[in-house]
Amino acid sequence: MANLKEIRNRISSVSSTMQITSAMKMVSAAKLKKAQDAITAMRPYSDKLTELLQSLSATLDGDSGSKFATQREVKKVLIVAITSNRGLAGAFNSNIIKEVTNLTNDTYANQEVSYLAIGKKANDAFKKTDRVIANKSEVFDELTFDNVAEIAEMLMDKFVEGDFDKIEIVYNKFKNAATQIVMTEQFLPIVPMEGETNTNTDYIFEPSKVEIVEQLIPKSLKTQLYKSVRDSFASEHGARMTAMHKATDNATELRDQLKLTYNKARQAAITNEILEIVGGAEALNN
Repeated sequence: MANLKEIRNRISSVSSTMQITSAMKMVSAAKLKKAQDAITAMRPYSDKLTELLQSLSATLDGDSGSKFATQREVKKVLIVAITSNRGLAGAFNSNIIKEVTNLTNDTYANQEVSYLAIGKKANDAFKKTDRVIANKSEVFDELTFDNVAEIAEMLMDKFVEGDFDKIEIVYNKFKNAATQIVMTEQFLPIVPMEGETNTNTDYIFEPSKVEIVEQLIPKSLKTQLYKSVRDSFASEHGARMTAMHKATDNATELRDQLKLTYNKARQAAITNEILEIVGGAEALNN
């Protein structure tokens, strides 16, 4: 059994760790509320814009299709991996890295795969492969639509120029504080709407339908990427809050066990001292 000093040191160390994890939990909880409100308010707009764009695109002739909808033989693939800049968030980052690795080794095993990292953890995981074309981790320093739109514009340019035939986004979709869903979404080329579209409705388009689609596509793509980054941002704080909550509970349980061990050891030491005193007194009497 460890001596009393060692147990006291461990109790002190665990208590300090518990204070840190508890503080981190409260910070993440405060940030989560703001991030959750932002993504909840944005989703309906993003989903409706994407639905409108797909519906309009489906009614255009093939020759009038957008340059962002061009279907090419997939030889070069770019995967946009969205993680966080910091750890201590449970499996939040490792799930993304695992999904990207699976896509690389399975789905696109016969294609040339490159990565764009949004988040330091993704960059750290894939930079050793020499396939990371850019690291945009700084976007989390000031998460605004304009900053994310610059990344979307870069992706659109690379697709139009033929640098990549397909671009995928891998991120954590926020469900609640305890649940994040790993999502893989096709960014480019634009995915046509599945099933029948309501094209018989009598709409008047001003300007022309083609011009409307050409203006909506860049806006829709920027919004899609911004939504993905916002989803990941909210998921990060939810995952970290949950992880720190569990860490605090574990530290509390360990501290209580150590205190019980300390009390038992202290009681045993006192009992031994009493026995030694009694034994010494009896020896003197004899």
